[in-house]
Amino acid sequence: MSKKKNNSKKKSLASKADRHDLYLKSVQCPEHEVWFLNKTFKKEFGRPAALLREDFCGTAAVCYEWVKKKTARNAIGVDIDPDPLQWGRENLTANLSQAQLDRVQLLQQDVRIVNGQKADIVAGQNFSYWIFKTRPELLGYFKSAHANLADEGILMLDMMGGQETLEEDREEITRKNGFKYIWEQKRFDPITHDCSFYIHFRFKDGSELKKAFEYHWRLWTIPEVTELLAEAGFDRVDVYWEGTDPKTGEGNDVYRVKKHAPSDPSWIAYIVGVKSKK
Repeated sequence: MSKKKNNSKKKSLASKADRHDLYLKSVQCPEHEVWFLNKTFKKEFGRPAALLREDFCGTAAVCYEWVKKKTARNAIGVDIDPDPLQWGRENLTANLSQAQLDRVQLLQQDVRIVNGQKADIVAGQNFSYWIFKTRPELLGYFKSAHANLADEGILMLDMMGGQETLEEDREEITRKNGFKYIWEQKRFDPITHDCSFYIHFRFKDGSELKKAFEYHWRLWTIPEVTELLAEAGFDRVDVYWEGTDPKTGEGNDVYRVKKHAPSDPSWIAYIVGVKSKK
């Protein structure tokens, strides 16, 4: 009796991959983000922050990490896309107690809506606010963020730039445990500053999860953002610039407030809008 042939193909690693899990392993470090957010707030106001509002929160990984550390901490996560919010609920909450979960509120809505308790910190990370491509749109978001802050609060934003960021069809490949993370700079328009970026993941079997994430933004500059923050009502705007490791010439992940910086072909910075009591 002949054996029945198995015609089914073995599934590729890409077909079995979870894009949100890969993103967390490649892009985000919630522990570091929580540490830096609280450190910056405490430096400004001399006390720890209690309520974090994470705009464009995605899976809300930072919100969940925020409430893990201190019982006095609460978090609000805001994102218009229900998919990552649900993924976070299903995959990031197993190690949290019910008391911790009760201190996280997730809102599926536009980040420009002003509602909820006033936060000590509003975080707009991962360049997500670049989705607003016009000056009135971005100013409107900054005004909403200002209104969602308590009388003493900070808005934390990240920025990237440098001439390498403007190069089209440029890929940066980073080896991770079991896969490669690929950041592709596909398009940049020097007149409008419209840009398109993609994240791909490549696996050991040669399969690839292409365009796992795609972004169509305006590439804003630091002067534009700082000026709009001042116009939105923030009392002061600080730029936190990354230092350089003298041995490698690469960034050392240490950020300090700077008024000026050397030219760099590829840089990451944080912009902090400070709201204080009059």
